[in-house]
Amino acid sequence: MAVKLRLTRMGKKGKPFYRIVAMDSRKARDGQYIESIGYYDPTKEPAVVKIDTEVASKWLNNGAQCTDTVKDLLKKEGLIK
Repeated sequence: MAVKLRLTRMGKKGKPFYRIVAMDSRKARDGQYIESIGYYDPTKEPAVVKIDTEVASKWLNNGAQCTDTVKDLLKKEGLIK
């Protein structure tokens, strides 16, 4: 099973809100996830990012891959160099 850290969309039409989750890469974008790591709200000014660093580092140490957007968010939080 290939685990990825990626975004799953929440919120109403036109008002996106994303959860950062660990999920099997073969599942659908909004499908069942293994564990929630945090959230990302791009509608606020500035954008709100809340990540549980312990859980995220656990998944990264276990070999989970990040999507490009999640990788950028983790860089801003200081988890990835």
